[in-house]
Amino acid sequence: MKIAVLKEVGAETRVAAIPETVKKFAGLGATVAVERGAGVGASIADGDFEAAGATVGARAEVLKDADIILTVIGPEPDSVAGAKKGALLVGALDPAGRGDDVAAYAKAGLEALAMEWMPRITRAQSMDILSSQSNLAGYKAVVDAGSLFGRAFPMMMTAAGTVHPAKAFVMGVGVAGLQAIATARRLGAQVSATDVRSATKEQISSLGAKPIFVEGVAGIEGEGAGGYASETSAEYQAAQAELVSGHIAKQDIVITTALIPGRAAPRLISDAQLATMRPGSVIVDLAAEAGGNVEGCVAGETVERHGVKIIGAVQLARTLAADASALFSRNLANFLTAFWDKEKGGVVLPDEDEIVAAIRLTRGGQLVNERLKPAQ
Repeated sequence: MKIAVLKEVGAETRVAAIPETVKKFAGLGATVAVERGAGVGASIADGDFEAAGATVGARAEVLKDADIILTVIGPEPDSVAGAKKGALLVGALDPAGRGDDVAAYAKAGLEALAMEWMPRITRAQSMDILSSQSNLAGYKAVVDAGSLFGRAFPMMMTAAGTVHPAKAFVMGVGVAGLQAIATARRLGAQVSATDVRSATKEQISSLGAKPIFVEGVAGIEGEGAGGYASETSAEYQAAQAELVSGHIAKQDIVITTALIPGRAAPRLISDAQLATMRPGSVIVDLAAEAGGNVEGCVAGETVERHGVKIIGAVQLARTLAADASALFSRNLANFLTAFWDKEKGGVVLPDEDEIVAAIRLTRGGQLVNERLKPAQ
């Protein structure tokens, strides 16, 4: 069984394997081939991969006879033209946004597996790339906010007087939100947070932050479908907007993380609400690529409205390439190891398995995922 690791292109700095996971694959009996320069963005030299037991070469050489192709971002179909039919293509393939590429993978005979569609179930936690990368994004959002904020985070008692702590507000308490809360608290800020899911109140409090929730209007009980939030009623949205308006004017740092799978990001902060914030305040919108939670947000840019800086965050995890690559590659290794058949010397993906059914996009030249079939 040969595993190929591709070098990412463009702004992507991460890599889908690290020396640690190369050794794991070798321990399973697999051979690993890494495209030359694949680890440069994550500070991993070709020699490090070779020392772990991999061979290093050009893409065509790496792809030749590969049974499994590991990637961070789905490659352009033409760039994997030399892959053999039936090979597994494993990574973040963006099936909802890159339907034409997924169709091309199918036409090429590749079995495409979208790791971002990993189900939120207990046995899949160690394979969940969204959680591992969101954790880093939540941390980096606070760090980036701090770099633009013109004041310190913690309270400081000095001979010249007291520096009061910054006030940080986190909107959306998933993996990224929880890490943002924890990071802002570690830096000494006074932190509050909100979410439409009632179950997150306890999580917010456990991190030492203050829960800010709509009272008297039902939000989403429990965790929502698959652990994600879903849309709320118009009544709740109106009550939440009123609550946020009264709270946000007092905040220095705001981190927004709200996403609804398959839909545009919900609007959480309006231009009118921005106008109530103090000049110099900073907002980091982690939903920028999905349209943004903040009115006026521009993905990939930092804009200023009413004296408030709005960071349209895009793929923050890749700015921490070494750690992001380590977590991402372990997610992939955990997935492959879980389905490794020692007797057959390779990965076996049962059709009836819940994980396989969720992430398999193509097989035998066809689109096979239920979430893609309506688009055929």
